[in-house]
Amino acid sequence: MVKAAQKKKKPVRKKTKGARPRPMRFVLRWALRGVLAMMAFAAVLTLLFAILNPPTSIYMLSERGRLGPLEIEWVPLEDIAPVMARSVVAAEDANFCLHWGLDVRAIEAALEAGGARGASTISQQVVKNVFLWQGRSWIRKSIEAFWTPLIEIIWSKRRIIELYLNVAEFDEGVFGVQAAAVHYFGIDASDLSPRQAAQLAGVLPNPKGRDAVNPTNAQRRRAASIADGAATIAADGRAACFTD
Repeated sequence: MVKAAQKKKKPVRKKTKGARPRPMRFVLRWALRGVLAMMAFAAVLTLLFAILNPPTSIYMLSERGRLGPLEIEWVPLEDIAPVMARSVVAAEDANFCLHWGLDVRAIEAALEAGGARGASTISQQVVKNVFLWQGRSWIRKSIEAFWTPLIEIIWSKRRIIELYLNVAEFDEGVFGVQAAAVHYFGIDASDLSPRQAAQLAGVLPNPKGRDAVNPTNAQRRRAASIADGAATIAADGRAACFTD
């Protein structure tokens, strides 16, 4: 009697070495799409704000919710005393006209100092103030590092300074140099003197706890240094990229 036919064994499929499971491919695919979408969004927003003025920012919205109405008034760069632009550059980023958004030398100096000094350029501060949120985090710094060269490519240096002067906070709830000039001195930004411009620049980038009208001795020394720096960059050409 012939034995019953034995069941055929199904051949065992060998797993391809190093092959990723399908769920991982799905996650990676959508992660890549998400990154590309964010890059496209950043580019579109940057192009838009090359022409239009940003109506608000994440930080302004937060402060409005905490304080109520804010003091803010937008003015074009030509309606701001030129010494004001030179003063903030002297105070925050003397090599503003020489770098492409990230000051490598300043970063190296900050690393050597063990993080005791800042290395953010005016361009980086504009990215943070216009598009991002406040606070220290690697996520925000990473986005800022990507976005900063982008604004340098799309915007002129004059546009970057114009945005900086209009979105910077000069006192609690006081945003922009026009509102600051009225708030502290009762004048328009176009009428700021070199001394007043240096005093305003001296409260940046952390204005809370500083007063441009009643400065401490340390602030007076800083304002004097800023005034000298503003005159120096006007003389040596380091203000050429944002002046007429």
